[in-house]
Amino acid sequence: MTAIHPVILCGGSGTRLWPVSRKACPKPFLPLVSDETLFEQAVRRVAGDDRFAAPMVVAGAAHADLILAQLGDTPGARLVIEPAAKNTAPAIALAAALLPEDAVMLVCPSDHHIADSAAFRAAALAAAALAREDYLVSFGIAADRPETGYGYLRRGEPLAGGFAIREFVEKPDLARAEAYLASGEYSWNGGIFAFRAGHLLAELAAHRPEMARLVRAAVEGGSEDGARFHPAAEPFAAIEGDSIDYAVMENTARAAMVPASMGWSDIGNWAALGEALEGEADAAGNVVRGRADLAQCSGVFAMSDGPRISAVGLTDVCIIVSGGEVLVTTRDGAQAVGKLPGAVNQ
Repeated sequence: MTAIHPVILCGGSGTRLWPVSRKACPKPFLPLVSDETLFEQAVRRVAGDDRFAAPMVVAGAAHADLILAQLGDTPGARLVIEPAAKNTAPAIALAAALLPEDAVMLVCPSDHHIADSAAFRAAALAAAALAREDYLVSFGIAADRPETGYGYLRRGEPLAGGFAIREFVEKPDLARAEAYLASGEYSWNGGIFAFRAGHLLAELAAHRPEMARLVRAAVEGGSEDGARFHPAAEPFAAIEGDSIDYAVMENTARAAMVPASMGWSDIGNWAALGEALEGEADAAGNVVRGRADLAQCSGVFAMSDGPRISAVGLTDVCIIVSGGEVLVTTRDGAQAVGKLPGAVNQ
């Protein structure tokens, strides 16, 4: 069986974890959950396992040096430098065009936390088996709460190791999220995929022909620079960006999912990071990183890079001090941090 090719996507500005995450060094490159950065965890998750090939990373030029530094001496790693940010469909298509047609690609965001690497690899192998049969495969994350911040996948007919996808569902309101959870038919859409490279490109050509044409032109006109590949800038800049979900997954007749229960979090905001660190919580559910004194508090996440945080009588609040900036938000309000002027106007 040929090795699975990890494709790690490094996009986005990480503004929802401002002020720790900044444009110059966004979320993937920060050691948020452990001593390793989220990007380093993504690389290590499949390292040293001969069922997986060397990783291919797709990112913008601004973070190329950071990526190469964190890749270290990872043998065979390649970096594809996007000339412009065009969302996930063109980024994934670039990687597909640089791989053999029959290569199975495992597409992973660079900034997610996965607690159980063995469960991740098992799901990846099941997804790869379906991808070799020309299914386009999503990881369906086991939903354990009525989450309104994620899209959902509704399971259809059983397949070997997974299910057909019956329906893609946008982020629901709370009532619908509760109904999805109660039904047992729905999983979170975690943004992790497996495709056969040639089949992904064929589906893209069917559903987004102009995008497929421009990606092909960008690759054909591109240049190698050691471990770096630079697609041609002009055709890539002409692409109308779109997500892989909208461009392909919601249009194909071959969408499938593999269920995955692996301690996943997209670390999408400060409340999510607090939940990922709940193993460090005290008896009242408070999590502290750095200097903080909490009195009569519960469910507080406090993180400081120096100054002491002192709080009394707070519940379900995140307090972040970093680089001379102070952020205070309720856990419910954490989704909106990326819209604050400090995050937007960096």
